[in-house]
Amino acid sequence: MTDPAAPVVAAPSSGLATLRRLIMYVLLFALVLISASGLQGLLERLFRTASTLVSGDVAGLALSLAFTLIGGPLALLLWWFVWRRLDDESERRAPGWGLYLTGMYAVSLIISTTSLLNLATSFLDTQESQWPSPLANGIVWSAIWWWHRWMWRHPRKPSSHLEDVRAVVGSVFGLLLGAGAAIAALGSLLDVAIRGFAAAASFEPWWLPILRSVVWAAGGAAVWWWHWFRDGGRRFQTGLVDVTIIAVGIFVAGITALGGLGVILFVLLRLAFDRSDPLGNLLEPLAPAIAAAAIGALVWRYHRTASVARSTRTRRASLLVTSAVALAAAASGIGVVVNALLATAVSPLAGGATRTLLLGGLSSLLVGAPVWWLAWKPRHQPGTAADIPPGRRVYLVAFFGVSAVVALITLLVIGYRLFEFLLGDVTGGGLLDRIRAPLGLLVAAGLVAGYHFALWRHDRVLFAAAAPAHKHMIERITLVSGYPPASPDSQALARGIAEATGGAKVATWLRADDGGAVVPPSSTPAPGVGEAVRLVAAALEGVTAQHVLVIAGPDDRLEVIPIAAVGSTPGLGSTVTDRVLRP
Repeated sequence: MTDPAAPVVAAPSSGLATLRRLIMYVLLFALVLISASGLQGLLERLFRTASTLVSGDVAGLALSLAFTLIGGPLALLLWWFVWRRLDDESERRAPGWGLYLTGMYAVSLIISTTSLLNLATSFLDTQESQWPSPLANGIVWSAIWWWHRWMWRHPRKPSSHLEDVRAVVGSVFGLLLGAGAAIAALGSLLDVAIRGFAAAASFEPWWLPILRSVVWAAGGAAVWWWHWFRDGGRRFQTGLVDVTIIAVGIFVAGITALGGLGVILFVLLRLAFDRSDPLGNLLEPLAPAIAAAAIGALVWRYHRTASVARSTRTRRASLLVTSAVALAAAASGIGVVVNALLATAVSPLAGGATRTLLLGGLSSLLVGAPVWWLAWKPRHQPGTAADIPPGRRVYLVAFFGVSAVVALITLLVIGYRLFEFLLGDVTGGGLLDRIRAPLGLLVAAGLVAGYHFALWRHDRVLFAAAAPAHKHMIERITLVSGYPPASPDSQALARGIAEATGGAKVATWLRADDGGAVVPPSSTPAPGVGEAVRLVAAALEGVTAQHVLVIAGPDDRLEVIPIAAVGSTPGLGSTVTDRVLRP
């Protein structure tokens, strides 16, 4: 009675431990936030003037005191309880502790960094400096960041399995902050160079916004460098780091670079063929676009080079993501071009609006198509199943599925517009004018879906041609194994044969006689499972029947008999059939 009860007690215990950790870490997270808020409020009041420490906002002071003097001791008490339990390895590796560390590390890093950068830029303002609030925030949250970093790297209670998480959190935040601020700084500088000082704000010097952005860019770059190089984020060969490189360094940076290039080409085309707007308005998006293209291309190039030194799967994924971004840009350009051409057909006298729409579609197409051609290499597609890289089929199915969904939605929109027109609604213009936008999307989605479906069918044919025939034909195997002393483990043997034959269902039977074999002495080792699997797989080579009977005889002799059903036995039900053996 004791043994059966043990699993029943263990399961609730594990569930209760998980629930306990969840409640404990959520409370600790909330108490740290409350304590930090209260302490920040008190420090801000202290930094302003002594006369406003109590007077003025009494309710705010009371709230800060309550948060600090009540929430603070409770947070320390709960942390001490948690910290003592972390002597246990299972507590340190629990998901709750990892989620708490990751969440609080990210929050403290973001708030402390932005507060300190706000403090640095506050001294650049020509008006009254607002330094007390960012200084108080920076001190409190920098201390919390250092505290959690110390826990993360504690020599006796390390969370070594989360090292890559900390590096990813810091490097991603620093990269996004630094790249965004660098785009803003370079864009402002180029805007002044292109459009002149009149484009800058009149109430402050033209260089002041640029200097602020430079400070933020330097701060973001420092955070990224610290986590990527100092903490060794680039050295971690983990899936999380690989996903970060692909998602942020290639996908987001690729979208930024291609978007900037598209806008640059659009502005140049408008300058050449569409001067309907004033020159200042035409040139307005040029500087930010150049900055986005330059910074995005720099970030993309670095991570593209970093992915080459990693696994083959990561390198292939970087190419697929680049191809996907470029193809999306090219497909959207095709849709916009079709829309503009239909608009011209509806109203041949239409002026700047249609021309601007056409130039926008052409710029997107001319930027996305060459990049997609270089990344995808459509003229060098796999010729055999061995040449098909991992992830290609997932990429094809994903693009086909997304394109099919877009096509379905546009069909519904076209149907709605069509019925709206047939029912006599005269407020939306002519029929072609109503459906030209969704029709352009339908054409682009149809081309993308058709192309990727054709490639998927081609790869499927290559896989089918390369696969052995018996792996597709044999569905069931009945194995009659030898005399018990010479028989390996039946379950392991069945699993091995199933894997060797491509997933056939294997039923094993044990002979009641010795089959004419001589029983080996006890000193002779029984044949292994691996050798038995190899012999059975070799005997089944070339067999194409759906059901096969395999009889193991003496001296490693195997008899393979294909089996075919000839009909149902009357009176015994439909599941029982007569069998004929065809040697």
